[in-house]
Amino acid sequence: MVMKRLLQILAVGILLTAAVVWLRAGANRGWTKTSVPVKSVDEITGLEAITYRRQFVPGVDFLGAALLGAGALAGISLMLQNKKL
Repeated sequence: MVMKRLLQILAVGILLTAAVVWLRAGANRGWTKTSVPVKSVDEITGLEAITYRRQFVPGVDFLGAALLGAGALAGISLMLQNKKL
């Protein structure tokens, strides 16, 4: 019974944590990115250029992986039987 409840709580915790991280990082509805484009203007010529800055931006695949992991834990918890004393 304790292990079953622990797995269920862990599944909910994983799902909530992933949702909060996704929302705080910008709620990107595309794929996860490890770098983002940044426009910069050359001071002398005035030309615009795009450079890339390393930044983790989780996408919907991040949410999907968290949902899959949480679902697996919840499914395993449902397969566990209660001990009869």
